[in-house]
Amino acid sequence: MWAIYSKELNLFFSSLIGYIVMGVFLLTTSVFLWILPQFNIFEGGYATLNQFFLLAPYVFWFLIPALTMRTFAEERKAGTIEFLSSKPLTDVSIILGKYLASVTLVLISLLPTLLYYYSIVQLSTTNSDVDHGATIGSYIGLFFLGAVFTSMGIFASSLTDNQIVAFITSLLFCFGFYSLFDLLTDIDVFKSLDYLLSNLSLQQHYDSISRGIVDSRDLVFFISVIAFFLLSTHFRIQSRKW
Repeated sequence: MWAIYSKELNLFFSSLIGYIVMGVFLLTTSVFLWILPQFNIFEGGYATLNQFFLLAPYVFWFLIPALTMRTFAEERKAGTIEFLSSKPLTDVSIILGKYLASVTLVLISLLPTLLYYYSIVQLSTTNSDVDHGATIGSYIGLFFLGAVFTSMGIFASSLTDNQIVAFITSLLFCFGFYSLFDLLTDIDVFKSLDYLLSNLSLQQHYDSISRGIVDSRDLVFFISVIAFFLLSTHFRIQSRKW
């Protein structure tokens, strides 16, 4: 597993993939938070990163599918998956190696945004103006959300040898699990399923952690979704004749 993990990370940073993902994420969030009026922290008048945590999931919708679309699709198209299968590597170790490498890149992308946190602390009148608990909870929630999106992207990539198809499929998964369930609760015919749909929504669990209370039920939900998509990837690989 660690050999695959190291190989994937080296691939990310020996090409432009890793730098582009991190650069686009940081550039997009910076422009919205510090320049454009709608999300601008200065115009908000409060020492908070709420706008960042509101915006970041939607940026992840596009960046994480772009990051993961090649993981299996490219291997299959190039025929290198057959080479990997001939090595003393299990399907599980291949999947986990690729998954953990992608999650590591998501984490590395988040680390520079701690400068945003430092900035609002410095801009606040007193240290008590900043809700540190909610900010820490939001970072935890955002990391787990990124990890969930990554598992969806890995699964989408295992379904096809076309990276564009993998990107679009992953994007639909991210949208569906993050926003679709909430949208369905607004439709009268689904009102009776309101409680169930709300509990299936990634956005509901993400918002819950963002309040500063890290509930084990939210973490279990995130981990369960990750496990579901990684297991689905495993079954997909096993069922396909590479």
